[in-house]
Amino acid sequence: MASRPELKVDDEPGFIRFFRHLAAKSQDTIRIFDRGDYYTAHGDDAIFIARTVYRTTSVLRQLGREPGLESVTLSVTVFRNFLREALFRLGKRIEIWESVSKSWKVAKQASPGNLQDVEEDLGGQLESAPIILAVKISAKADGRSVGVCFADATVRELGVSEFLDNDMYSNFESLIIQLGVKECLVQAEGAKKDVELAKLRTIADNCGCAVSERSLADFTTKDIEQDLTRLLRGELVAGALPQTELKLAMGAAASLIRYLGLMSAQDNFGQYQLYQHDLSQYMKLDAAALKALNLMPGPRDGSKTMSLYGLLNHCKTPVGSRLLAQWLKQPLMNVDEIEKRQQLVEAFVMDTELRQTMQEEHLRSIPDLYRLAKKFQRKMANLEDVVRVYQVAIRLPGFLGTLEGVMDEQYKDPLDAAYTTQLQEYANSLGKLQEMVETTVDLEALDNHEFIIKSEFDDNLRAIRKRLEKLKYEMEVEHRRVGNDLDQDIEKKLFLENHRVHGWCFRLTRNEAGCIRNKKQYQECSTQKNGVYFTTSTLQGLRREFDQLSENYNRTQAGLVSEVVNVAASYCPVIEKLAAVLAHLDVVVSFAHVSVHAPTAYIRPKMHQRGTGNTILKEARHPCMEMQDDINFITNDVSLVRDESEFLIITGPNMGGKSTYIRQIGVIALMAQVGCFVPCTEAELSIFDSILARVGASDSTLKGVSTFMAEMLETANILKSATRESLIIIDELGRGTSTYDGFGLAWAISEHIVREIGAFAAFATHFHELTALVDTYPQVQNLHVVAHIGDLPNPTAAAADDTDKRPEVTLLYKVEPGVCDQSFGIHVAELVRFPPKVIAMAKRKADELEDFSTKHEQLDAAGSVVSTDAVDEGSRLLKETLARWKLACDQEGLTGKAERVDKLREVVAADDRLRENAFFKKVRAL
Repeated sequence: MASRPELKVDDEPGFIRFFRHLAAKSQDTIRIFDRGDYYTAHGDDAIFIARTVYRTTSVLRQLGREPGLESVTLSVTVFRNFLREALFRLGKRIEIWESVSKSWKVAKQASPGNLQDVEEDLGGQLESAPIILAVKISAKADGRSVGVCFADATVRELGVSEFLDNDMYSNFESLIIQLGVKECLVQAEGAKKDVELAKLRTIADNCGCAVSERSLADFTTKDIEQDLTRLLRGELVAGALPQTELKLAMGAAASLIRYLGLMSAQDNFGQYQLYQHDLSQYMKLDAAALKALNLMPGPRDGSKTMSLYGLLNHCKTPVGSRLLAQWLKQPLMNVDEIEKRQQLVEAFVMDTELRQTMQEEHLRSIPDLYRLAKKFQRKMANLEDVVRVYQVAIRLPGFLGTLEGVMDEQYKDPLDAAYTTQLQEYANSLGKLQEMVETTVDLEALDNHEFIIKSEFDDNLRAIRKRLEKLKYEMEVEHRRVGNDLDQDIEKKLFLENHRVHGWCFRLTRNEAGCIRNKKQYQECSTQKNGVYFTTSTLQGLRREFDQLSENYNRTQAGLVSEVVNVAASYCPVIEKLAAVLAHLDVVVSFAHVSVHAPTAYIRPKMHQRGTGNTILKEARHPCMEMQDDINFITNDVSLVRDESEFLIITGPNMGGKSTYIRQIGVIALMAQVGCFVPCTEAELSIFDSILARVGASDSTLKGVSTFMAEMLETANILKSATRESLIIIDELGRGTSTYDGFGLAWAISEHIVREIGAFAAFATHFHELTALVDTYPQVQNLHVVAHIGDLPNPTAAAADDTDKRPEVTLLYKVEPGVCDQSFGIHVAELVRFPPKVIAMAKRKADELEDFSTKHEQLDAAGSVVSTDAVDEGSRLLKETLARWKLACDQEGLTGKAERVDKLREVVAADDRLRENAFFKKVRAL
C-alpha cells in the first residue's frame, strides 16, 4: 500500500474543540475531512477506517495532548477506494467536510442510494443504478397497504407504486429486488417499538439494502402537489395526475424529495417524469430465490461465472451492464415481450459477423451516456464531455451500416423496430451537435489530449495558438537533440509526451532507462509501468511557457466553451434515449455471445402463454456449474406436467446432485423469462409468476434467528405468496428440530402445496418416507439421483474393527424415476477422511437404529394395523379378565407364583373374544 500522508493540522486545539462539539450523527455515518491533497478522519470514524482499510490500529495518530483525538489520514486513492467499499458493500453514509473561510462545512453527502455529490470521486463504472426508495405503510386488521416512491438519481424519473400486501410483506420484498434498491427510507419508530416497521427493516436488511430513518413529518403530503408541479416536465398540474390519488405513495414521494433535496436545486425544475410501477408485470423474486439461483455476484465468489450476472455479462458498455442487472431482477411475464427479445437474440446468434462487429467495433467505444447526461444537467460538464458525445454521434452511422447489412428478412424487421429506426432518428437529432463541434472545436488537438476551441474564432486565440505551435516545434527539436545524444530511436524508444502530472516530458522504455543514469543534464520525473519519465532544463522552460500559454488560451476561450457546453446540454433528452437503445442492444448481443460460446450452445426455448402449458427440458444443464474448471457436467431431463408431475420429490445420496438439479430448473426458467437462450437441447416452459426458494441453512444467529427459525420463515413466505403459476424450489426442510417434527412439517407442507396451491414444485429431501405421497396424489412424482454401489477391500478394517469389505459409492449425478432409500451420509464422512474408529461407530449405531425400527415395522406387519376400536375393545376385555383372575385366586386361596400364573392361563384360555382381539395379540407378542 502506498505510504500514508503525514498528519498536519494548523490549529490542533481549535479543530479538536470544533470536532468534539459537532452534533451527534447516526452510527452508520462516517465523517471525512478534505484537507486539499489528502483526507482525514477522527474519533470512532478513524478507528473504523483503520480497521477496515488498513487492517490495523497502528496507523492511528493522536491529535493534541492527552487524551488526544484519534486520527487517520487517507491519500486520494485510498479515500476513493474506501468510498466505494463504504457505500457499495458496507451500506454506510458519508459526509465530506471542507474548510471554507477558516470554518468547516459539509460539502458533500452520499449514501448507497444517493451518489450525486460523489459521482466524480467514484470515477469508474457502477455495477447497477443506485436506486433509493421511500416506503409508507398502513397496517389494519384486514390487511396491509404499502405505498412507495423510488428514484435513480442518474435518470430524472420518480416511480410510484401502491399495493396490498400480506403480513410478511412479500410484495414489498419482491419490489425491492425487482428495482435493485440500495437504500430504503422508513419512518422512525418513535418511542414505541412498531412491529410493522421492524418487519420492513428486516426485509430491507435481508435484501442488502441500507435503511435510513426519517421523521414522521417528512412523510406528510401537505406540499407534495405543489412540489411535483414544479419538478415535472411540461405544463403539468400535479393534481390532475392519476398517481396523486395514491395517498401512501405520495407520502413516500414527499419524504424522498426532501431527502434528495430536489427542491433546493433549480436545475431540477421541469426536468422530472412521474410514472407508476406495476408490480405484476414482472416475475416476483424473494431474497431466498436471489441467493438460491446465484443471481448476483457474492462477496466470496472466486470466479466471474459463479453468478448468473457474471456469466451473462459480456456487455461492452457500463449502461449495458447496469441494464442486465435490472433485467435479471425483472423477468418478463408477457409471452409476446419475451419472444421479441428472443427473436433479437436469435438474430445475433445466427449472424456471427453481425454479433462480432457490434461487440468489437461499435459497442466497446460507447462511454457511460447516462453519467454524461447527468454532468450536463448538473452544469458540471466541460469541453471534453462535449467531445465524448460528439464521438458517439459520429459512430452511429457505423451502427446503422452494420444493422442495414442484415439481409435475412426474418430478422430485419425486428432489428429495425428495436434499433435501426431509433438510432437513425437520434443520429439525425445529433447531426446539428456534430456540425457545431466540427466548426468550433479543434479536433486535431485531441491527439495531445487537449480540448480547445479552434483559434480561428478569436484574434487573441489565434495569436496564442501561433506561439503554442512554435513552442511545440521547439520541443520536437529538443526531442531530436536528446535522441541523438542518448543514441535512442525517437520513433520506437524515446517518446515526447504530455503527461497528466508532469506535463510535456520524455519517456524511455524501462529497458533503455539506464542510458540517463548518472547524467546531470537529465532529471527523472517518475518511473511507471510503461517506462521512465524524465526532462531537461530546456524542455522544462518550454513546458512552463507552454502551460502558461495554455492557461491563457483556456481563460480566453472560457466564454466560447460555456456556450458550446450549454448547446450540448440541450441534447440531454436525446442522449438519454440513445443510452437506453444502446444498453438494450448491448445486453441482447451479450446474451447471444454467451449462448454461442457455452461449452454446448444454448437453444431458444418455446414459451407458453401464462397459465397454460408444461415445463419440459431435455438434457438440461446448470449454466454456471458447467463453466467451472474440471467439471464434466451430466445433463438431466426435467418434466413438470399438469396432473402428472407437478410436484417432484428428489431423493438420493449427499453430494449426488439433488440441489444442482432443482436449482437449474429455477435458473433456466428465469433465463427464459428475461429473453435469453437456455442450456438445454430442447425446452418448453410455462410462464411463472414467481420463483420461491427455500435452500441452504441460512443461519442468522447474529440476528437471533436459528437455522430452523430462518427455514420456517422462508417456508411461511412461500406458503403465503405462492399461486398455481409459481415455481417452488425446496432443498431440504425440517432440519434443526427432531426427526419426527421435521418429517411431520415436511409432509404437511408438501401436502398443502399439492392440494391447496397446485404450483409446480421440486423438493430435494432425505426424508425417504415423503415419497409415500405418490400413493395419495397422482400429480406427485418420485425421482432419485443414481449412485453405483460396489464392494471394495477396506484397508482400515483392522483399525476400525469392521468387516473386510466396505461399499464403494460412485455418484453418477443422473436423475431417474423412482425412490432412493439411502442417504450415504457415512460415505460422505469417509470421503472427507473421518477417523476410522468414528466411521465404524457410526455404522454400528446406524445398524442398531435400523434393527430397532425394522423390528417394530415387522411387529406392525405381524399384527396388522390395529384400529382404535380394537385397542378400546381389547383394553376392556383385558381389564375384565384380570378382574376374574383376581377373584378366582382369592376364592381358591392361591398364593404361590406358579399357581397364580397357571390360573391366569386358564382364565385367558376360557375367553375366546379376548384371544382373538388384535390388540391383545400384540400385547401377548411383546
